[in-house]
Amino acid sequence: MAETLVIVPTYNEAEALPGIIGRLRQEVPDADILIVDDNSPDGTGQIADDLAAGNTAVSVLHRPAKQGLGRAYIAGFERGLDSDYRYLVEIDADGSHDPAELAAMLAAVDTESADLVIGSRWVTGGAVLNWPWIRRVISRIGNRYARAVLRSRVRDLTSGYRVFRAEALRSVSFDQVSSQGYCFQVELAWRLEKAGYRIIELPITFVERTMGQSKMHLGIVAEALLRITLWGLRPNRA
Repeated sequence: MAETLVIVPTYNEAEALPGIIGRLRQEVPDADILIVDDNSPDGTGQIADDLAAGNTAVSVLHRPAKQGLGRAYIAGFERGLDSDYRYLVEIDADGSHDPAELAAMLAAVDTESADLVIGSRWVTGGAVLNWPWIRRVISRIGNRYARAVLRSRVRDLTSGYRVFRAEALRSVSFDQVSSQGYCFQVELAWRLEKAGYRIIELPITFVERTMGQSKMHLGIVAEALLRITLWGLRPNRA
């Protein structure tokens, strides 16, 4: 049985999904892949089923409706923990995260005795390509604000490219995780950091998607700012 499960959440990623799955199979051939689809109206779910039918390492979890990135990942985590994988991976379906960088992230879990490895855009060596200046400003300022308010040492709290050691995830009460959107990434890393787990960041190059549409909007930013502020004011209630 594979030790690693790569979780790929999808919603309207019909164009990008075959490419990212193919690259994952090439770069981490020993890993299993779980596609978590939220009933995408563009047919992504059927494409996922077709990919799984041709490869026993790929499976699909269909959910009835779009319920947020956080809930999709939690569903994947629960499946992975129930199946006793040692490592659980988050990666975007849109190609923004380079699968070629995943092997080094997986290796760092053991070589660095890490419980969470974050692929970071904002550490030395990290980079972002093809983002408009406003996205860079929002991400930079947002991460700095979150670090200050939450007293965190993590420089890229919002990164969605991650490798978790299963034992660390087992300590998280998923029913207490309140975030549904991209703020989920901040909350999960912060919970593990507060609990004393070892988090390291490796530099990655993040490339803006070339297919499909970004899910980012002002509502997501507003949710993140509100929740982070409340967590900072009431850290024991998060």
